[in-house]
Amino acid sequence: MASVTLPAQLPHDRVELAGIATLMGIVALMQFSIAAAQILLGLALLCWLGLHLARGERLAAPAFFWPLAAYAAATLVSAGFSVDPAVSVVDCKQLVLFLLVPLVYDFARGEGADKLLTIIITVGAASAFIGIVQYGVLNYDNLGRRTQGTLSHWMTYSGTLMLVICASVARLLFGTRDRLWAAFVLPALLVSLALTLTRGAWIGAAAGAAVLFVIKDFRLTALIPLAAVIMLVVAPNELTSRVNSIGDMSDPTTRDRVAMLEAGVAIVRDHPWTGVGPDMIGHVYPDYRTASAVQAHNPHLHNVPMQIAAERGLPALGLWLGFVVSVITGLWRLRQVHGVRPLAAAGLGAMVAMLAAGLTEYNFGDSEFLMLLLVIITLPFAAVRDGRLAR
Repeated sequence: MASVTLPAQLPHDRVELAGIATLMGIVALMQFSIAAAQILLGLALLCWLGLHLARGERLAAPAFFWPLAAYAAATLVSAGFSVDPAVSVVDCKQLVLFLLVPLVYDFARGEGADKLLTIIITVGAASAFIGIVQYGVLNYDNLGRRTQGTLSHWMTYSGTLMLVICASVARLLFGTRDRLWAAFVLPALLVSLALTLTRGAWIGAAAGAAVLFVIKDFRLTALIPLAAVIMLVVAPNELTSRVNSIGDMSDPTTRDRVAMLEAGVAIVRDHPWTGVGPDMIGHVYPDYRTASAVQAHNPHLHNVPMQIAAERGLPALGLWLGFVVSVITGLWRLRQVHGVRPLAAAGLGAMVAMLAAGLTEYNFGDSEFLMLLLVIITLPFAAVRDGRLAR
């Protein structure tokens, strides 16, 4: 009987498998440990670079990556003209995270994109459970000690929960499989987000969900005020008082955010082209602080567009806005592609949530949040990379 010899696996195929496995590890860990996720990111980038060199391939990425890359270049220019270039250049290391876009685009093709979204939702559910335990058992139940999961700050934790909620709602509304799992974990995600007492993330999650409801069926938007009423009826006093403080100018944090915007306008007026430099807002803020400000020092301005304009200049803000428009228009087209709608909807919800929450928090500068956002918005483009986009 003749024997059959199977072809040996090519070295670059093994590198690709290693890259895919490492990317899955990044997605699983980014909601638990930024250090571990970034170590794996370094390994994944080595696999990605080695694969491109072995195959002689050019860099490929979704269209929105190029205005993002231009924004990175503008950031480097800003660092060169910074108030303190040495500090600003070091801060620019975060720009490496932008390489997640071509990395995911290469390693999450086809059905791999949907699997990564499942990992994101599942890990988010585990993170939500930790937050609920912190609140109910460990007394993380007040503004001085708020639930933060395994992350470094409650703002980061609430931001990642917000993105996972958008992904879960998208799969529930537009998915054809795994909808039951999304429905099962969604209540835990919502409860955990509520318990963070983070108003901006509440607004962001509501805005992201509202957009997805409108796309599916406008009548579903009635669920948002209904859910809010139920929450207020059963919620503890600390939570209801946070809801009532939204927009209340007697609230110190609200008043301070308005003062930060006023300081930001003054900074942009004095430094319109390159800003004061990355990581320099905290350095110059005392010079621009208004009389109505509450905090003497603020490391950033709690508003994404204002922070970018003041820190990196108006040209950088224009490039960032170009990135936002490119992402949203690309995802809007992809929502019509069969089999990709849940992924495209998750991306749209995440972007709207980021923009809404970003009016009161500089979430785009938070590494954990940024990594998760970049993965979610790239997945639908990776899913259709080997096919044709519907017109």
